Amino acid sequence: MTNPATAPPAATAGQLPETMQAVVCHGPRDYRLEEVPVPSVPDGGALVRVEAVGICASDLKCYHGAAKFWGDDNRPAWAETEVVPGHEFTGVVVELDDEARARWGVEVGDRVVSEQIVPCWECRYCQRGEYWMCAPHGMYGFKRRTPGAMAPYMTFPPEALVHKVSSDLPPAHAAFAEPLSCALHAVERANIRFGDVVVVAGCGPIGLGMIAGASARSPQHVVALDLEPGKLELAAKCGADVTVNIGTDDAEAVVRSLTEGYGADVYLEGTGHPSAVAQGLGLLRKLGTYVEYSVFKDDVTVDWSIISDDKELDVLGAHLGPGCWPAAIRMIESGGLPMDEICTHQLPLDRFQDGLDLVASGTESIKVSLLPR
Repeated sequence: MTNPATAPPAATAGQLPETMQAVVCHGPRDYRLEEVPVPSVPDGGALVRVEAVGICASDLKCYHGAAKFWGDDNRPAWAETEVVPGHEFTGVVVELDDEARARWGVEVGDRVVSEQIVPCWECRYCQRGEYWMCAPHGMYGFKRRTPGAMAPYMTFPPEALVHKVSSDLPPAHAAFAEPLSCALHAVERANIRFGDVVVVAGCGPIGLGMIAGASARSPQHVVALDLEPGKLELAAKCGADVTVNIGTDDAEAVVRSLTEGYGADVYLEGTGHPSAVAQGLGLLRKLGTYVEYSVFKDDVTVDWSIISDDKELDVLGAHLGPGCWPAAIRMIESGGLPMDEICTHQLPLDRFQDGLDLVASGTESIKVSLLPR
């Protein structure tokens, strides 16, 4: 992998090629590498040379056309066609105007990340400061008006949220700011206290970020659940002080032993598997807190009386990473996370299908990234 410190300088506008190879969505299971025009810089925006783009579980679910991806049967079940996918990325600013320079505080040559949602800044949610729930939002890699990063170049529109990140990091590590910010938002939603026993279900990219974020809150215990021994070892390096292989160990017995029989205070769900939902409701104590982050491929059915009559639980959703990007970037830049072990695979852009297949297998990788250049 090329060290960004020794990489060739970013091209100026006059040196840019006219076309580039990019992954383009044509529908479920129909993503193609195609020659497309290099995008033009929008007024008030920026042109960015992409260094790395991660493949997310939501990318995979879009690729497979998951029926419930959008949460609305009247909307498409996958990304709009003719769109370049990719919403977790990092790159170097190639071109921007004075308006964008002043708004974002960045210069040509800076390494940057951009939050995955592009808000309108005018709807009810944006006006209330709840930009991550913007009603008519753009989303990199899912809508035609906001093409994503599975390409050598992409643009940031003027409405985008942009953050600088250290050029000393390997590109795949810098791109991990997106999933880590999402995980940290789920942790914030949980309102973890010092004496809490926190259970995190799943030790993939989101779950590992949840573990790191929960550990930073200094609860009594952070318990990691997974089926893969290697992922549980990695969870311990991210801050879990108790790890449980749910295929061989009794998770409920472990949690009860840590809580005088009461159950966990907080359960963070990061697997996207229906069985993890019922598992969490069972592991929680009365008046406990359940936080759901995952995007589910299938419907989930639970006994709602557990939530109400039995335990009076707080059940919370979490979406994107609002307000958490600076903290995620600091956490990665600090060197405290085992990023080389989290970012397991970096592939050239023309192996995007191999990347999707690796994510689909679920056992051979943690975070898979494409390096367009």
